Amino acid sequence: MLNHAEIRAASDLIWQCWREGRRVPALPEDIRPGTRAEGYAIQALLERRSARPLVGWKIAATSAAGQRHIGVDGPLAGRLLAEQVLPEGATISLGANLMRVAEPEFAFRMARALPSRTAPYTAQEVLDAVGALHVAVEVPDSRFNDFAEVGAAQLIADNACAHQWVLGPEVRADWQTMDLAAHRVIGTVAGKLHREGSGANVLGDPRFALTWIANELSQQGVTLAAGQVVTTGTCMVPLAVAPGDTVEADFGLFGRMSLRFVA
Repeated sequence: MLNHAEIRAASDLIWQCWREGRRVPALPEDIRPGTRAEGYAIQALLERRSARPLVGWKIAATSAAGQRHIGVDGPLAGRLLAEQVLPEGATISLGANLMRVAEPEFAFRMARALPSRTAPYTAQEVLDAVGALHVAVEVPDSRFNDFAEVGAAQLIADNACAHQWVLGPEVRADWQTMDLAAHRVIGTVAGKLHREGSGANVLGDPRFALTWIANELSQQGVTLAAGQVVTTGTCMVPLAVAPGDTVEADFGLFGRMSLRFVA
């Protein structure tokens, strides 16, 4: 079991790699998390590096494609730091980004807090706490060279591969009465790569993913706070991107958004 000094050392290393755009094969054995709880303890210290309040949370690996991409068999929660959140239409430098993918996602903004508690939250309780739905695109990355090999505990410590995230417009359609699982999303890269996905790729339904993270955080003693946003994971096979590419994500009645990549 890692002690506080070892947890801090692991978090320091992850943060240094993130800031400097460098990677390690894995965390050194003496500070390597062996459980999800230790991974979350390391991740939690990353939040203290931000000068602004936490924007919200991301869920990694909510689709089979996402799980294959990072080598896990289930979802992981990560933090959205304010400094890494960009507006719709943003120009993003790929820089040292190793993953080089864009992921269209459904994102929920909470109107009421869901505090940590013993009993699991039901899907209805979680949905009753939602204030709005947004469209979004995540641009993930990892601080590990072999991110598909290090396992869930280290990827959680690595903030569930969080890097940059683009918040799109609030959905004005009556999404509460619509079938989000069946809702089609189209991703286009540079006007050439064309890919379709749907909400069904997000743990079967983005609302199921939101319920999952509410309970995952609750089990860790963490409150999903009012005003925070949860982005629920890619609804299609991640879109490979390169410098010069423009990515468009078309959510139909829910809206559309774009972003551009440079070197």
